[in-house]
Amino acid sequence: MTAYLFDDRRIGWQTLAGFEHLTYSILNLDEARGSVDVLFKFAAQRQILLHRHKVLNKTFVVQGEHRLYHADGSIKEIRACGSYTVSPAKEEPHREGGGEIDAVVLFQILGDGGVFYEILDDAGQIVASLGMADFAELYRAQCAAYSAAA
Repeated sequence: MTAYLFDDRRIGWQTLAGFEHLTYSILNLDEARGSVDVLFKFAAQRQILLHRHKVLNKTFVVQGEHRLYHADGSIKEIRACGSYTVSPAKEEPHREGGGEIDAVVLFQILGDGGVFYEILDDAGQIVASLGMADFAELYRAQCAAYSAAA
């Protein structure tokens, strides 16, 4: 069987200040339903910052390996390309990253409009949070950037 890589050259990847080794592209946002569909690209052989999921996340690995790490940086789980996972809100903080190549993962985030993710420092203290309002603002900025480029 031939292996293929996902061609992401036409995706308008965005960056988020303070989030190293991660880019994103919001595909859909439904504030009434409390859902966000977003592609995250995790850099190969890197880990993003410590965080915890406060709402249900459904993921599908489009490219590479989606790696999850314990708070101490040790490997927790490796999700292969083609893997689909349903993960309820979790109190356990973790990091995520790519394997040998950049990982592209489709996330469907399902919440109640409140906090989706808590961002933590290395001591496990909350330093920021991201919720529906934050994703809505990012989506508006992304759409404006696409319009300006067209």
